[in-house]
Amino acid sequence: MSRVALIAGGAGGLGRALTAELLNEGFHVVALDLPSAALAGLEGCETVGCDMTDAAALREACEGITKAHPAIDLVIYAQGVTSLAAFEDDNERQHRRVFEVNYFASVALARNVFLAVRAAQGTHLAISSVAGFAPLVRRTAYAASKHALEGFFKSLRGEEAAHGVHVLIAAPSFVATNIGAAEASENGLTRPGSASDGIDYMSPKEAAVAIISGYKKRRKMTPIGRVARLSAWAIRIWPDFYERQMLKRINKP
Repeated sequence: MSRVALIAGGAGGLGRALTAELLNEGFHVVALDLPSAALAGLEGCETVGCDMTDAAALREACEGITKAHPAIDLVIYAQGVTSLAAFEDDNERQHRRVFEVNYFASVALARNVFLAVRAAQGTHLAISSVAGFAPLVRRTAYAASKHALEGFFKSLRGEEAAHGVHVLIAAPSFVATNIGAAEASENGLTRPGSASDGIDYMSPKEAAVAIISGYKKRRKMTPIGRVARLSAWAIRIWPDFYERQMLKRINKP
């Protein structure tokens, strides 16, 4: 019987790359995302359309998923949005929406599937970011949501260990999922991989390969990409240097 992986944000650029890698690893993949042509067009996997910020819709979707798959080996929390604006140009509605998608939807998904993950003694794999452990200018809401995401899953790790469940975090730097197409939606948000002010972009496939490698090695935290690795080192050893370099490279009007 194939191992089962559930990928939230499965229709996004990174989600599609993760799906391809897991299919190559022999997983049965369930891709969960907003209903869209991109989701419907995914091949070789099961697809479920759902707005993860709608509690009732998510609960219904997860009931269907866990009924079909009572044991889930891997859940990847890869859904995400960002607000590419300085704090003075941001607003509370945008800030809350970033948290709804990046943080609260992840918590809600974990709550709905944790028994199925326990049944498989499986893994929760949260996709964080450099912004999850270090400051990042012009992304205050995004950085805050990813810090919260890491805090939740690191704490969950201790609770679920007794059930044989692993809780891992992968923190990519800049993944080129839609460079140059950062037009915001009606609520002022966009996908993180569409911004053009990042550094040393990697392809979605490169990121997915590194993420799955970290999963297979059961690494509690895997910085993904050169920028993430250097940032993880610098923020621990020399945080002032990190902030100076970050401001120099990313603080663009």
